[in-house]
Amino acid sequence: MNILLTARLSLMMFVQYFIWGCWAPTIGNFMGTEAVNMGELIPVAYSLGPICAIIAPFFLGMIADRFFDSEKVLGVMCIIAGAAMLAMPGYAGTSLFLPLLFVHALCYFPTLGLTASLAFHHMTNQEKEFPVVRVFGTIGWVVAGFLIGKFLMADFEATPLYIGGAAAVFLGIYSFTLPLTPPPAKGQKSSWREILGLDALKELNTPNFIVFLICAMLIFIAFGTYFPYAPRYLAAVGFSNPSFEMAFGQASEIIFMLLIPFFFARLGVKWMLMLGMLAWVARFTLFSTAAISGTYWIIMIGILIHGICYDFFFVTGQIYVDKKTSPAIRGQAQGLLVLLTQGVGMFLGAQFSGAFVNTLGEGGNLSLGDWQLFWGVFAAVTVVFAAIFFIFFKDDSRQSKISELRSEI
Repeated sequence: MNILLTARLSLMMFVQYFIWGCWAPTIGNFMGTEAVNMGELIPVAYSLGPICAIIAPFFLGMIADRFFDSEKVLGVMCIIAGAAMLAMPGYAGTSLFLPLLFVHALCYFPTLGLTASLAFHHMTNQEKEFPVVRVFGTIGWVVAGFLIGKFLMADFEATPLYIGGAAAVFLGIYSFTLPLTPPPAKGQKSSWREILGLDALKELNTPNFIVFLICAMLIFIAFGTYFPYAPRYLAAVGFSNPSFEMAFGQASEIIFMLLIPFFFARLGVKWMLMLGMLAWVARFTLFSTAAISGTYWIIMIGILIHGICYDFFFVTGQIYVDKKTSPAIRGQAQGLLVLLTQGVGMFLGAQFSGAFVNTLGEGGNLSLGDWQLFWGVFAAVTVVFAAIFFIFFKDDSRQSKISELRSEI
């Protein structure tokens, strides 16, 4: 892949995640302002993305992958998503605010898979070339956080929605300039069982794989808790620019992503996944510990370990799925993992944490003592999830290597 094409795809990926980075860390604080007064509906807002993540595989598998060029689908979807987000500030505090967010999410979340598949189509060595392109997505999220939180100081304003909406429209227009990418599965038949990954699950029906999928879904409840309420927590303890501080968590992803091969070779899949789970325990514990005092460095450590929380669990999980599946069902298995984690898991996290917050405080506003309890409870729950995984998951990858060596001898 030449340098020009790499740059074009990298810009696509940069804007793709810049859009998400604009509103995900800020919309909760915006909804909680007195002017908007929608604090109790924050869990609904953060549940829309996971719902659309569940719907997205059907759209991609049954329609986009079979009938239309990827870059054209990407263009149309992003323009609609951007238009919906640009309209949202005008309806803040009304019954149309969340439906507009749903339209945005419904059009935006399928494009996460579209941009990845479009990039893969034009690569000759995906393992080496894709990380170079994908890292610009993380950079895009970080830049969004720095721009909105540090330079514009707009965490509690509608500005992030205008910027994110404009970026989505730009990506939509830009998409029509991308290289022709024909539908990858044109002429092929598909079924809802295949889209859901149930055929793959039937082939991989082993105790280890089932335990992994269940625990992956459970740990993503933590993700569904973090993004809706970490920004509100940071504001409550005195952080004036939550999206700026949270952007350092995404920046740490770059470092820990590079460390995955080093740790994977030495620890194996089980301990890599355990580190990812325990990082969530540590994060929630640090947040709970610092809730009363608001100690800056303790909270920042909790933010900075985001790379371990995400990379060591989800990325390692993707590698585990890739190694355990045959090429024929690999795509289905990865789709099933995304559906259970970023779909079901994050939806449950948004709902459970939202119910907890709305029970503790009026309008979603918690005292510092309530925040201490909130994070402490989820730390304890995550310990239980990690213990289940540790007890029931067996790292058969190391045993497979030993068997291979014995057979060679």
